[in-house]
Amino acid sequence: MADRFEPSEFAREFQQFVSGMNRLVPARSSPVRQMLTEHLGRDPDDLPVLSEPLESAEHPNVQLALDELHASGGWRVVGLSLGLRQYGAFSLGALATDRMADWGYPSPRPMPVDYLNLPVGPDDRLACAQLALYLGTWEDTPLAVMVMAGDERSHFESRLTLEVLAPDPQVARAFLDELGRRRQALNVYRGQALSFAFTPHGRFRLDFLRMTPIDRSQVILPDADLLAIEDHTIGISAYAEALRASGRHIKRGLLLYGPPGTGKTWSVTYLRSRMTERTTVVINGGPGIQALGQAVALARSLQPSMVVVEDVDLIAHERTMPGHDTNALLFQLLNEMDGLGEDADVIFVLTTNRVELLEPALAMRPGRIDQAVEIGLPDSDCRARLFDLYLRELPALDAGIDLEPLVAATDGVSAAFIKELTRRAVLLAAVESGDPSAAPRVESRHLTQALAALDGATDPIRRTLLGAQPAS
Repeated sequence: MADRFEPSEFAREFQQFVSGMNRLVPARSSPVRQMLTEHLGRDPDDLPVLSEPLESAEHPNVQLALDELHASGGWRVVGLSLGLRQYGAFSLGALATDRMADWGYPSPRPMPVDYLNLPVGPDDRLACAQLALYLGTWEDTPLAVMVMAGDERSHFESRLTLEVLAPDPQVARAFLDELGRRRQALNVYRGQALSFAFTPHGRFRLDFLRMTPIDRSQVILPDADLLAIEDHTIGISAYAEALRASGRHIKRGLLLYGPPGTGKTWSVTYLRSRMTERTTVVINGGPGIQALGQAVALARSLQPSMVVVEDVDLIAHERTMPGHDTNALLFQLLNEMDGLGEDADVIFVLTTNRVELLEPALAMRPGRIDQAVEIGLPDSDCRARLFDLYLRELPALDAGIDLEPLVAATDGVSAAFIKELTRRAVLLAAVESGDPSAAPRVESRHLTQALAALDGATDPIRRTLLGAQPAS
């Protein structure tokens, strides 16, 4: 009877046969390994690889530093297949030793560089290499640099990786140090307004905010309040060196509190427009607060800077309140504010609609919050200035409008309420004119009708949303 066929036995025998054939046939280096060998002037098998993982937000800064080196001459860039990123063990070391072939992966070959267009400002973008080799010389020593961006569409880590291969490990370290200095000098985030947001894949990203030019006349606050805000931010910045020379700290905290719609965020926007050289990082009290540590680290590295935490009451409840005695985010905020050096030129600006809920260790301790300014509902003078601000730009306005009755009738409303009132008046005038394309002529009656609509008994929720006091 014929022997029964055993698939497992056949597999073992076939594996031994293939291994034997591999020993008989001389190994052929991949094209990329051959290229590395020629550039380095020696077999790279036993050379160590120095790796530096970076946050993905550093990608544009790395690209600018590498572009600067490339432009200096003597460097060339070679692309690699993006598919290599799917292999968890893929690295510059794997390329140098041909381990990819040992693992049964396709032999890597040089190819054109794949670039990713990344934002470097509100309107500007930079082409950044996703997976590439840079071959050049540093301190008279040939070296290879691999930059690899993570693939956010996969489950693998999305951070950026820099790896350096050189015959002298000290040269590799010196090169990474120099690249770090160039990244810092060329940093695309310096002097920008930034916010942290989630990517579609659940990771944080940095978004550029547009710097809105705001004239001081557009900030409608009592003079004393506006001066207090300016003195604690713009004023101290002007004398930062004098304070340092006297051994006084320049880090500071400002708390803006008051009802919704009164101008807290607008005041912050004004400060950004006045201090354009200062990097500003804005964090919302919602999900973005999870990036607090990253935001403060960024602010620390890009001084002078300002960290804005909006709706801070969402995380900084008083610890005596039920369920808030172990608030990790509150403790992190306190630690981040305390952890800055005395000479750190970082401003913390916190905003809240519910100041009574704040933890006293945050709101009442000098060194964390040094100045608190209430942004309250506008008084009659501010309401008159608000009407003037929102109506002055209208191309067709009845010159005979008497604002005094409107100012008197809007006692207890917010700036947001008056802004919405003027918008509705324009809409009423446009509908009345019947011309959807021409700027309508706004008259007193349109403003009065808009106020009646907002102030009606059927709109209590709308009044609250616009920051107005409930109608009596």
